[in-house]
Amino acid sequence: MSLRIRDFDAAADREAALAFIMGSQEFEHAFEPDRRLDPAVAREHFAALRERVDSHQGRMFVAEADGRVIGWAVFLVERKPVFVTEAERTHGYIAELFVAAGMRGAGTGRALIAACEDEARRLGLRQIMIGLLTENRRAAEIYARAGYRPYASELRKYL
Repeated sequence: MSLRIRDFDAAADREAALAFIMGSQEFEHAFEPDRRLDPAVAREHFAALRERVDSHQGRMFVAEADGRVIGWAVFLVERKPVFVTEAERTHGYIAELFVAAGMRGAGTGRALIAACEDEARRLGLRQIMIGLLTENRRAAEIYARAGYRPYASELRKYL
């Protein structure tokens, strides 16, 4: 497999991005039933992502293998609240990361993470963050191997 990471092309890659969003929703729905699975969710989420990319110095990457788009990552620049020191406040954030089923385990996710990290370095950022659902143990293991460590946790209680 010949893997190449490149910038997202809105005209050529939109349908793949929509499929990746649905794939992520379906994958996460298995352990987090609050994930929407209706046909409109991919279009709505994609539009919201595009707005965030445009307003947060973002960049979208796709992974291409043998001419076929097999994954993507969305990078943003975000700011933590004012109670965090200025030196630590601005950081990179990987808002989306998805690799198509059947293509996982071959290093594509690591390559997409590396592209986001390179973008953070290019912008002079000192740190990058990524989120995950607590039950997504596979992602937690992959991110840990890439050097990511827990920073904060959110707790939930249904009423």
